[in-house]
Amino acid sequence: MDYTAPPFEVTFKGLLFDMDGTIIDSTAAVVKHWHTVGNEIGVDPEVILQTSHGRRSIDMLKVLSPEKANWEYVRHMESLLPKLHGADAVEIPGARALLDSLIAAKARWTIVTSGTVPLVTGWMDVLKLPRPEHLVTAESVANGKPDPACYDLGREKLGLTPADSPQVLVLEDSPAGIKAGKAAGCKVLGLVTSHTAEQVLAAEPDWIVRDLRSVSVVRVSEDNGGTVTLQISGALAPASNGTAQK
Repeated sequence: MDYTAPPFEVTFKGLLFDMDGTIIDSTAAVVKHWHTVGNEIGVDPEVILQTSHGRRSIDMLKVLSPEKANWEYVRHMESLLPKLHGADAVEIPGARALLDSLIAAKARWTIVTSGTVPLVTGWMDVLKLPRPEHLVTAESVANGKPDPACYDLGREKLGLTPADSPQVLVLEDSPAGIKAGKAAGCKVLGLVTSHTAEQVLAAEPDWIVRDLRSVSVVRVSEDNGGTVTLQISGALAPASNGTAQK
C-alpha cells in the first residue's frame, strides 16, 4: 500500500470520532479483558476477539452469552477495563493534537463509540483526554455499528440535520464503524490502526490514512453555519485506493 497521495484540503461542518482505534489504542487491554470475560462466561476468548472490535459488548453477548446481555452487567464489566488495565492503553498518534486544534478553533466535534459511558469516561480519565460536550455511547442507540443510528445521533448532537450529512466527517478504524458512517451519509476517513489496509479498504471509506498525524486543522469559518477545513496528507494513493480522493 502506497501512502503518498499529495496533501489536499476538505471542509466539513462537524467531525465525529470513534474512540478505540481512532483516539486511543487499548488493544492490549481489550485482549486481557476479553480473556477474563470469556473464561467467566465459558466462551473461547479468541472467538470473541475475532469479531469484537468496533462492536458493542452487549451485541456480542446477545450471541455468545444471552443471559449476560444486559446493561447492568456490560457497564460493570467495561468499567473495570480502564481500572485494571489502564497502563495498557496509549493515544493514537496525532489524536490529541487534532482534538486540541478543534477545541481551540471551537469547531463542532464529538465522540461516537461502541463503548459504554463507564468505559469511555474511564479511558478519558486515565489518559487525561479532552471531553466533548456530548457523547454517543453504546447505551445511546438500540442498534450498534454497522447500523448508522449512532452516527445519525452524533450528527444531531452537533446541531446538524440529515441534509448536512455529506458535510460531516466520520473518523473510524473498524470496518463496522466505517460502514456505519457511510450508511449515515457521512464522509469517512479510515485509519489503519486496528485492521489491515486491505480490511479498511474493503469497507469503502472515502480516504485512508495510517493515523491522525495525517490530519490537521487549516482554518475555520463562520460561513455556511460554521465549517472547519482540514488538510489530509500521507493518504493512501488513488492508484492503490479503490475509493480514491473525493
